[in-house]
Amino acid sequence: MFGMLGMREFTIIGGVLSLGLAGTVFWVWMLIDCVTKEPSTTDNRLAWTLVIALTHLIGALAYLFVRRPERIRLYGQ
Repeated sequence: MFGMLGMREFTIIGGVLSLGLAGTVFWVWMLIDCVTKEPSTTDNRLAWTLVIALTHLIGALAYLFVRRPERIRLYGQ
């Protein structure tokens, strides 16, 4: 099976795997950021944790661009 693959195919497969790994690392980073830095005085922590956990990369990107700047502006962290 692998005898039919050339350098181009290995490059494509490696690129796809690298993007998947980078997306997962980013997702874990946003999940940890949400759990550790969101204030526990509101329900935002639970809501954003569920959004990030259940929607993977889309939720992590939404958190990065929507909630994280607002949290930093309000709480400084």
